[in-house]
Amino acid sequence: MSPQIAGLLQLIALIAALALAYRPLGDYMAKVYSSEKHYTPEKWIYKVIGANPAAEMHWPAYLRGVLAFSAVSVLFLYLMQRVQGSLPGSLGFSSIDPDQAFNTAASFVANTNWQSYYGEQAMGHVVQTGGLAVQNFLSAAVGMAVAVALVRGFSRSRTGELGNFWADLVRGTVRILVPISVIGAIVLVACGAIQNFSGIHQVGQFMGGTQEWNGGAVASQEAIKELGTNGGGYFNANSAHPFENPTPLSNLFQVFLILLIPTALTRTFGRMVGSLKQGYALLATMAVIWTGFTALMLWTESAHRGGAFEIAGGAMEGKETRFGIAGSALFAVATTLTSTGAVNSFHSSYTGFGGGITMLGMQLGEIAPGGVGSGLYGMLIMAVIAVFIAGLMVGRTPEYLGKKIGTRQIKFAACYILITPALVLGFTAVAMALPTPGDSMTNSGAHGFSEILYAYTSGANNNGSAFAGLNADTQWFNSTIGIAMLLGRFLPMVFVLALAGSLAEQKPVPETAGTLRTDKPLYAGLLVGTILIITGLTYFPALALGPLAEGLAS
Repeated sequence: MSPQIAGLLQLIALIAALALAYRPLGDYMAKVYSSEKHYTPEKWIYKVIGANPAAEMHWPAYLRGVLAFSAVSVLFLYLMQRVQGSLPGSLGFSSIDPDQAFNTAASFVANTNWQSYYGEQAMGHVVQTGGLAVQNFLSAAVGMAVAVALVRGFSRSRTGELGNFWADLVRGTVRILVPISVIGAIVLVACGAIQNFSGIHQVGQFMGGTQEWNGGAVASQEAIKELGTNGGGYFNANSAHPFENPTPLSNLFQVFLILLIPTALTRTFGRMVGSLKQGYALLATMAVIWTGFTALMLWTESAHRGGAFEIAGGAMEGKETRFGIAGSALFAVATTLTSTGAVNSFHSSYTGFGGGITMLGMQLGEIAPGGVGSGLYGMLIMAVIAVFIAGLMVGRTPEYLGKKIGTRQIKFAACYILITPALVLGFTAVAMALPTPGDSMTNSGAHGFSEILYAYTSGANNNGSAFAGLNADTQWFNSTIGIAMLLGRFLPMVFVLALAGSLAEQKPVPETAGTLRTDKPLYAGLLVGTILIITGLTYFPALALGPLAEGLAS
């Protein structure tokens, strides 16, 4: 079977699996977040944390819950790493240095999972399972809660109430993430991923010396790593490591987990606002962008240029032979168009244009279909911008889902889309201007610039993947990327919740003959164009200095 046919079959199987899960999962999540019933384990949690799940919150109170919970999570995970050397199950690893502990705590709480360390050589079982894996669940649940709060802003009227953060957090974790992760872990174990608490042991000779590996609860962490669009691997090689991702089947299943919840949330949105067609319009927009990026990546990495490429069947540098071009390209697009950041190949080794595609996927805002929760609210922000542009074209006050998009709403949306580019381009410019950060680059020229641009793009967009050529384990990068991750995660949430509150207070506007139909293909096309144009105008100069220059020179 040719690589092209194999890639096409994988793509068809993936789309079919997502289509089968779309309706039941989307409807189930809508019921979870609309239910007034609290299960007994959930009541125990509310009692322990002292929360009243029935109390409705306005957006400032909802935001305070998000920020307070996340701040405590950062502190808890930071302290756990700092005392690792005294914890049981540490495998003899010492405590983590302060700058790296801060970077890792910020990373996992912000759903970024950027890793500037070798997991199998730094983190013991307690920190991996009791710290990092726990935050994989909780950070994903926070993103879903914020997305649901924005959806309620569209669906409710004449009230500023957006639900209860603590109830949304607990339900998302207990009723959605945990059950699916249990099933996912069982499937991964069946595929060959390991699940144990083994210590360090020698596995054989390697280049004249011994090679040692430690075991771990890998399959369970791998399941939520992908399902929650987290991305932090148990091992440094991430999903390229055979303990995490042993076969082509497990590889395809991991891509399925990455796309599952972000895709199904569009149906949840349609169900909660009372119009499934609105959800289909967002899904179509995401699908067009994702399909286009996947096709471009397959083409750039499979095109034969010279004898070496022809013999290998494409650009095989940095890719696992058990996955090939198709499995690697599919994974790379899925992980960078969401906020996952997991890798089964090394993006630094991709062709110039291929590396640029992974970077551009993050710079779009990771909204096709995006991260768990963050993809939906990011797409809804772009939908508001698109409606506003359409209103300017016809000289009419824009409306979306019966809510007027006025000066206040468009300011919130504009602030949202400006935060991440300011962080990415600002930190990249400073790093390139200072003498010390440049020493961390493995390569010079356009590729070296791409290493730093990719790092801050990944951090500020809460992706977490790396270009595999930058030594980011320095005080400068640990600190600045940590700051970029926290600001890139929580500042946008401020404007998302403020927008949700302003929409919930409005009285619905009746639909008229002049109302723009936002559930039609014309609007979906406008939304795609808005996303690409805004991203292109923002990032094109920086991309021209990095991956575009490298691709044109090759």
